[in-house]
Amino acid sequence: MTIEIKVPVLPESVADATIATWHVKAGDSVKRDQNLVDIETDKVVLEVVAPADGVIGEIIDEEGATVLGEQVIAKLEEGDGGKASKSSSSDDKSSKADKADKAESKKDSKDEAPAKEASGASVDIKVPVLPESVADATIATWHVGPGEKVSRDQNLVDIETDKVVLEVVAPADGSIAEILAEEGTTVTAEEVIAKFTEGAGASAPASDSASEENSGSDDDALSPSVRRLLAEKGVDAAKVKGTGKNGRITKEDVEQYLKSDSKPAASSPASEEAPQAPAGERSEKRVPMTRLRKTIANRLLEAKNSTAMLTTFNEVNMKPIMDLRKQYQESFEKRHGIRLGFMSFYVKAVTEALKRFPEVNASLDGDDIVYHNYFDISIAVSTPRGLVTPVLKDSDTLGMAGIEKGIKDLAIKGRDGKLSMADLQGGNFTITNGGVFGSLMSTPIINPPQSAILGMHKIQDRPMAVNGKVEILPMMYLALSYDHRIIDGKESVGFLVTVKEMLEDPTRLLLDV
Repeated sequence: MTIEIKVPVLPESVADATIATWHVKAGDSVKRDQNLVDIETDKVVLEVVAPADGVIGEIIDEEGATVLGEQVIAKLEEGDGGKASKSSSSDDKSSKADKADKAESKKDSKDEAPAKEASGASVDIKVPVLPESVADATIATWHVGPGEKVSRDQNLVDIETDKVVLEVVAPADGSIAEILAEEGTTVTAEEVIAKFTEGAGASAPASDSASEENSGSDDDALSPSVRRLLAEKGVDAAKVKGTGKNGRITKEDVEQYLKSDSKPAASSPASEEAPQAPAGERSEKRVPMTRLRKTIANRLLEAKNSTAMLTTFNEVNMKPIMDLRKQYQESFEKRHGIRLGFMSFYVKAVTEALKRFPEVNASLDGDDIVYHNYFDISIAVSTPRGLVTPVLKDSDTLGMAGIEKGIKDLAIKGRDGKLSMADLQGGNFTITNGGVFGSLMSTPIINPPQSAILGMHKIQDRPMAVNGKVEILPMMYLALSYDHRIIDGKESVGFLVTVKEMLEDPTRLLLDV
């Protein structure tokens, strides 16, 4: 019995995926639930397992191929894997020979006569169904033009929402007849943005296709995450040397290219002879704001204009925490498999302070004050696309190791562009750490509808008076911006002093005093 191996149903808002790694090949015996292939989307890597014992009969889509949800990518012959594998070895060779003959005859027929056009049916290219809570999107980049031949599953256009970038691919071989929504146009879910005519896709000469295959720069061979990184950095894929299978370009290849490209090139006779730009040449580059950047800008303006924002400051001696980390870092990492950082102390201290000052954990809804009896902490994370604030949920139930692991997971997702809508929704209070970039002091802006945000800063040695003597201590400024409509000075200062006391005497975090 033949079983079709299909791409899983893709997450909402994900248009397509890429075959990342096949762990088996045609003719291999497999066991039920054995991982067959990894499929990569913009957000997650999906594993497809064998539905039963059997033998891989055929792999339809190779590594690097772009695929859609529930697309058939392989076939499994159900039954005794070992016997089938032995008995089918000679058949497999003959079938491969037959396939090669068929492929050769197809090639000859293509060379002898032009490819027959399909029915030429017209197909509407539509905006995908948008994630919940996203009202509209923007046409970011068209990768093809009217009249241009395309192949099935080739990326046609990138559509940007406030949170994610969606890719719309060709439903079949054919060509773009008409583009109805140009770049920069605001569109809604399932709106028709182009007309597509089904037919034979573009077929390059054999020599050209061979060189393209070797270069590893064909867009169809790139994973969605690699395509996005190339677009964000403005890098031509043809200039990047791929180290993946069959010369495929990986994210590491792009990052390595960016590092090497930023270094000054070594001087050589050829470079010395190259014409140089005139001294003092002035130029400008104008690019439209991304949807995420627009959203950030609007929310920051909304926070400034719609809240009575005030900032109060304090400073904290970080020596006790630094000594504690030094003493227990090795044993903590051995036991929990993760390093003990500063953020777990910050989150723990903030959570305890929120319990004591519920106004800081509350929010305004019209004329009502909503008090939250749970503790979801937003952590500001800088990503290539802009600042986002994923949420660490129920921080009061987590230990130090749980907090460290949760923050690390969110940071990695943010860096790789894999944060989901669920990761970004909610949050009662925000922590932002500008100290990692060297900021000594700042006045952070509230993240609506929250009522307060805590800014942590650079830890710097400063002379401090201790018991009438001057000591050099590692000090850090704290800044609490809050909405004065709901939080009074007493609560804001009390909250900040509580955080300071918790950090300067970490034993308080354990004893709840």
